[in-house]
Amino acid sequence: MSSFRHRLLGLPVLAALCAAAGCSSGDDSATAAVPSPDAAVAKLCRNLDGALPKTVDGLGREDPRPASALTAGWGSPAIILRCGVARPAEMNDPEADGAEVDGVGWLLQKRDDGSFRFTTTLRLAYVEVTIPKSRTGHGAAPLAVLAPAIKKAIPEGIAD
Repeated sequence: MSSFRHRLLGLPVLAALCAAAGCSSGDDSATAAVPSPDAAVAKLCRNLDGALPKTVDGLGREDPRPASALTAGWGSPAIILRCGVARPAEMNDPEADGAEVDGVGWLLQKRDDGSFRFTTTLRLAYVEVTIPKSRTGHGAAPLAVLAPAIKKAIPEGIAD
């Protein structure tokens, strides 16, 4: 079991974190590396793809290239979702930042470009959501919109 400590942060706290960090992105390219999970995780990810909302944070779905049921995107610059990613090494750090948004646990990582990457915790597949720097002022709103689909398609548990 992971030593990652999960801290409960509300939406206002996440919004403040993002606002203080100046979350946004200047990268308008809609590309995403497609994960290579095993067959069981790929099936969960295909189920998630079918459950994802058409809009996130007011942005229409515009999937990144290359096309895959393991990736999704909304807007430009895009909020990018990748399903079936490898477990981040940061989950071994007991001091890593985490949050729970509408029943889904997330590891929070600020990236060098000012964007934020969130990766689900305690689910049978790891789902990564990258929010570009230009959209981080909206706090955890995208995660709240994605939570119902994740809860529906990706069961709770510990992924390998």
